[in-house]
Parts: sequence; structure tokens; C-alpha cells
Amino acid sequence: MRTDVAATAEPAASLIPNLDEIADHPSRAPRRLSPAWKKVIFYGALSVIAIPFVFPTWWMITSSLKPVNEIFAFPPSLWPADPTLQAYVDAFTIQPFARQYFNSVYIAVFVTLGTMLISAMAGYAFARIRFPGQNLLFMVVLVGLLIPSEVTIVPLFQMFNSWGLVNTHWPLLLVTTFGAPSVLATFIMRQFFLTLPVELEEAARLDGLGRWAIWWRIALPLSRTALAAVAIFTFLHVWNLYLEPTVYLLSPELFTLPQALTRYTDAYGGEMWNVQMAASTMTALPVLIVFVFAQKQFVEGLAQTGLKG
Repeated sequence: MRTDVAATAEPAASLIPNLDEIADHPSRAPRRLSPAWKKVIFYGALSVIAIPFVFPTWWMITSSLKPVNEIFAFPPSLWPADPTLQAYVDAFTIQPFARQYFNSVYIAVFVTLGTMLISAMAGYAFARIRFPGQNLLFMVVLVGLLIPSEVTIVPLFQMFNSWGLVNTHWPLLLVTTFGAPSVLATFIMRQFFLTLPVELEEAARLDGLGRWAIWWRIALPLSRTALAAVAIFTFLHVWNLYLEPTVYLLSPELFTLPQALTRYTDAYGGEMWNVQMAASTMTALPVLIVFVFAQKQFVEGLAQTGLKG
């Protein structure tokens, strides 16, 4: 029996590398990847993972440069055989696209600035001013996040219709400025202001500053990153708003971009895909530019607000 065990153990032991032999012959030691190869593998894996996210944007842009028959050609092509900008010209001639573009820009900017102002004031009040029922009132405000906009759209439409404001931009400006985006922004700003040291306010009071001056001259300048996150969140929400413009707006001159993108049809009601892709590309461009230039502030704002307190 001992003989069998020794016979089977000896070949297994022979498989274990001899350390002295490896030291004498470094070429036989297990090779490790160099930092350059690790970097190549890392970026290669990231490139593969990014394909599902990048490919729709690439398809949208290239399809806007193709005629309709080439978009649905088989096998599909990743680059147009004969690129043309005719779809971009048609986007402005079929609809008042420039006017609709301006509508989206000024509504998004107005609502973003209004939300930043309101959320900064409300967030500071909930974080730094003590009053009876403070936490209960804040919880009531947060309940606004739990109510879907589809639930309130009918009573709001009846209210604005009774005021004669349907088919104007006032419902979009008021509902979005004081609606769910402001509630989320107030939460973000409150979380940031909670992190401000109390000694900062005490020093400001010793210098003779009142509550308003402390907010305007000290708290607000320190909250730039949080305000940047609020601005990006709000701008994206308003820029992509579709349900409310569809309910409140009737005239093509008053349409916003998401609503206008659905109106590019031919005489038979068929979709004009290349024109829609061209209009979609022009619609997505400002958002991409804003995010590319503000992504640092966006990430810092999230790190300093939403994950603390």
C-alpha cells in the first residue's frame, strides 16, 4: 500500500516547480503582463462595453447623412456611401424648426435658472433655519417626488384652461419650475448646506451679516458644484420634456423640440427617417456639449450633495 502511495505521489511532486531551478532559469518563471499590456486590455474592455452606448448615437448621426433607401439597405453600412446634408435643410423647411429650437432653449434656460434660485433658497432654509415642523414640512415637500406627473396632468390642464393659458408657454414654465425638478433640486441643495460648518455662519454674524447676506455672500458662492448638478439635472429634464408640451401646446410655432420631432412625416403619413435623424442630431448636440464641459462639476456636485447627510 505504501508503495502505491509513493508511486502516485512522486509524479505529482514532480509537477511542482523547483524554486531553485526557477531562480537559476528566470525564463521558466510565470510571466506577468507588463503595465502597457494591462492598459491595452483595460481600454479594450472599456471600448467593447461602450459599444451599446455609442452605437445608437453613431447610427443617428450617420443616418442623418444618408437617403432613406440607404438607411434600410441590407447589409447595413456604418458610413454613408454618398453623404448629403439635404436632411438638415429639410428639417428647417418642413417645420419652423428654428422657432421650435428657440422655444426649447429659452424654456430650458428660464426653468433652470428659476429652479436653481428656488432650490438654493428652500434648501438653505430647510438646512440652516430652525422652525417648528421643519422636518415634517420637508417630508411633505419630498412627497412631491412620489407623485407621477401623469396623475396631475388633467387637473392642471383644466386649471390652466380656465385661466386661458392653454396653447401658451406659461404652463410649461410654471409647472416645471415649481414641480418635481424643484423638489429634487431642493433635496440636493439641503444636503449640501447641511455640510457647511456652523462656525462659518457664527463668524459671519460676528461681522454683522444678517441671514440674507449670509446666504447670498457666503453659502451661495460655496455651493457652486451643487448648483451645477442641479442645473444639469433640470436642463436635461426640461429639454427632454414631451408629455406636458403635447398636452398644453397646439400651434407648431409654439412646439418644443421633442414634440416637433414626431411631426416629420410625408404626404402619406410615413416617417421621414433621415430628416428625423437630422433633427434629433441637432437636438442632442447642445446637451452633449453642456455635459462634456460640465461633467466635472456634475460629478463633484453629486459627490458633495446626494450621497451625504
